[in-house]
Amino acid sequence: MKPYLSSILVLLLFLSSCQIQEKSHVLSILNKPDPHSFADPRKAELKSLKLDLEANFKKNILFGSAVLTLDCLNADTIKLDTDNLTIKRVYSESLKTDLNFEFGKKDIILGTELLVFPNKKITGNYAIHIDYETSSEAKALQWLKPEQTNGKTKPFLFTQSQAILARSWIPIQDGPGIRFCYKAKIKVPKGMMALMSASNPKELSHDGIYEFEMKQPIPAYLMALAIGDISFKATGHRTGVYAEPKILESAAWEFGETEKMITEAEKLYGPYKWERYDLLVLPPSFPFGGMENPRLTFLTPTVISGDRSLVALIAHELAHSWSGNLVTNATWNDFWLNEGFTVYFENRIMEAVYGKDYSDMLRKLSYSELYSEVQEFMIARPNETKLGINLNKRNPDDGVTSIAYDKGFHFLLLLENLVGREKFDFFLKEYFESFQFKSITTEEFVKYLRSNLIDDDQWNSTNIEEWIFGVGLPSNCPKVSPQRFKAVNEVVNNFILDESHEFESKLWSTHEWLYFFNLLKKSEITKKGLKELEKRFHFTHMENSEIFAAWATLAIPRGYQNSDFDDKVSEFLKRVGRRKFLTPIYRALINSGKKAFAQKIYSEARSGYHSVSQETLDDLLK
Repeated sequence: MKPYLSSILVLLLFLSSCQIQEKSHVLSILNKPDPHSFADPRKAELKSLKLDLEANFKKNILFGSAVLTLDCLNADTIKLDTDNLTIKRVYSESLKTDLNFEFGKKDIILGTELLVFPNKKITGNYAIHIDYETSSEAKALQWLKPEQTNGKTKPFLFTQSQAILARSWIPIQDGPGIRFCYKAKIKVPKGMMALMSASNPKELSHDGIYEFEMKQPIPAYLMALAIGDISFKATGHRTGVYAEPKILESAAWEFGETEKMITEAEKLYGPYKWERYDLLVLPPSFPFGGMENPRLTFLTPTVISGDRSLVALIAHELAHSWSGNLVTNATWNDFWLNEGFTVYFENRIMEAVYGKDYSDMLRKLSYSELYSEVQEFMIARPNETKLGINLNKRNPDDGVTSIAYDKGFHFLLLLENLVGREKFDFFLKEYFESFQFKSITTEEFVKYLRSNLIDDDQWNSTNIEEWIFGVGLPSNCPKVSPQRFKAVNEVVNNFILDESHEFESKLWSTHEWLYFFNLLKKSEITKKGLKELEKRFHFTHMENSEIFAAWATLAIPRGYQNSDFDDKVSEFLKRVGRRKFLTPIYRALINSGKKAFAQKIYSEARSGYHSVSQETLDDLLK
């Protein structure tokens, strides 16, 4: 068989194994241009990807090739997204003939457009082979030295592709409305394991070569890679934990109820479509709590509390297997469709596994976060409070706020209250089934909602237009009064009256403590009261990162000092890279007249943060 015929046959077999979206639906999505991608999928749309990469830990680069198969329609130019990639050669995969290419538009947010020119206009499947390497400064990649890991013996690499960073390690069409299947071969130093958002190994490869396949179509932001000293432990028949050996046992125990969560999730909204659900605990510099990479959620180690009190994060990332990964926001202007649905689903999973009293605490904390952020935005940036936000010509990370997560969540709670839980559950289950492996715009969701759940009278009486396209927080926002928080209210009231007041808190979860701190932040607690709390509970030395961060943001603005408080704050900021914690603590230092102290810490810690955290903090600390 001739080489080019062999290539075509392999390509056709790969495409046939990939679950492709319905063409008519794809075209309707693509008629709404993605403001965060150079691609023109109406002319050439990515359908499958094949990677062959090697990791060089001395140069901190990935190098190798990407074969992209695109569905073309009279295309004489193929447009891809890149960011600081070195393109060495581009050629036709089937004919092996070189193709002309050039870099086009360049944008500080979007990176650089890559234009590839087929030798003739193409209609149908067309595969291009790109030899390239990444920059050592690639935004998605964080290369860690051994001392930055838990084990301290081997380096580590992980990616964070969301929202538009996949283009910094793969030449790709980097928009959430474009889905593709992929295969990959990754070569790493011997003795290290490679993992991806795909089928994964459970043991080390003797030659350092790993092969992967993702048969379900995913958008580019769900492309993920991790390389390091990693071991595996099963926690269920389709669940397990990957982590550095030093923390594997504690992580496996912490997340030991993941299988139960999947079972409850399936009861709610239908079968889990991704075969396995594993967790990878990353080194502390990971910038988020979790990232819902399909089949392999990436996690911060800060959720390992020793008492399973922070596993709502697991429920959240698991819920993304339906809302986000299965049904995806078409553009980042529709981000709330990913996150609002996921917070709602997370809350339902937590209710099913741990009871309504527990999930009500999460609801209350969500509302408190939402209310606070809406109040802040309404002062100078009210448009930021819209669910249907306009992020055109902006970094899509600007949309990662409590609005998308918590306002979206409360909107769905409103719908549940309006039609009843049974009817709403049926609607959501049908929604996930109807749009599986597809992307959806806010406008399409509104149309689907009106056609399948809400009649005109309900629509008008519930102010749904205001909820989605209006600013602020509508007056009919659902509220909850958790039974377990009533005791916390009483404790805080008594403590403010008498800061020597003793109270029982041994049975409190992390959520009760967080609510406790939220109430104290609104109170007139004195430095004496803070010292009394530290004397009893030793918050400054707390291993629970959520509680320490809440304590720090309570104590810093009130001028609290003790023998080692500043040292512990500095140590925490240098050790942890999770943006959720970093931003409020640094901001508290700045607003408390300690900007020089904050800048000193940041100058020492910055190189250990992922670019996602760096970008936010560079603006804050400039």
